Amino acid sequence: MDGTGQAAERLAADRSLLGRASTAELVAAILRDHIIEGLFEPGTRLSEESIGTILRVSRNTLREAFRLLSHERLLVHELNRGVFVRRLTAADVADLYRVRRLVECAALRRALDAPEQALAHLRDAVRGAEQAAAEQRWGDVGTANMRFHQAVVELAGSSRLDEMMRQVLAELRLSFHAMKNPRAFHEPYLNRNRDILQLIEAKDTEGAERLLEAYLTDAERQLVHAHA
Repeated sequence: MDGTGQAAERLAADRSLLGRASTAELVAAILRDHIIEGLFEPGTRLSEESIGTILRVSRNTLREAFRLLSHERLLVHELNRGVFVRRLTAADVADLYRVRRLVECAALRRALDAPEQALAHLRDAVRGAEQAAAEQRWGDVGTANMRFHQAVVELAGSSRLDEMMRQVLAELRLSFHAMKNPRAFHEPYLNRNRDILQLIEAKDTEGAERLLEAYLTDAERQLVHAHA
């Protein structure tokens, strides 16, 4: 696990979420959220003993959580070595962007009937990213960007798509670690997120979709190049 202790501190803070009804699904959700936040880098070994002690869950519960996240392609088990955060390939990145185009662009077409909560989440994500950028917290800019795209999918009003997108974005976040200069990667997309939001608010879903398509194409090219 992260030797800096940051991940351990965050896991300890999340212990209260488990309560008496601690389950593998809840543990998996906590770990998935922290992968989305960039706390666990690709190649990081996840210690059963350490995480189990911090979250106060049984080894069997933790192993089941690891198994769930392995099915989501976030973790890998290496024989006689343990469980590690997965490293993505260029092919993985390209496939993730195929999914993103299909899901996010389709969700924008439903934006005219979107729940207000989804629009509020878009606004919050844009403001959060801009605030983090002003404070030079580029990792947090990446996290806010993930929240923005999660909110784009929320426009479709489907809980199943929301769940699928959380898994896609967690896997995608692993690819961000390949970018050696987080500011250079994230900063240009701040204005693009705001532009998409403004078009959605103006009911111009076709314009928003065109911007998003170009946005995804540019991001994919950068990340595929970094992994290649």
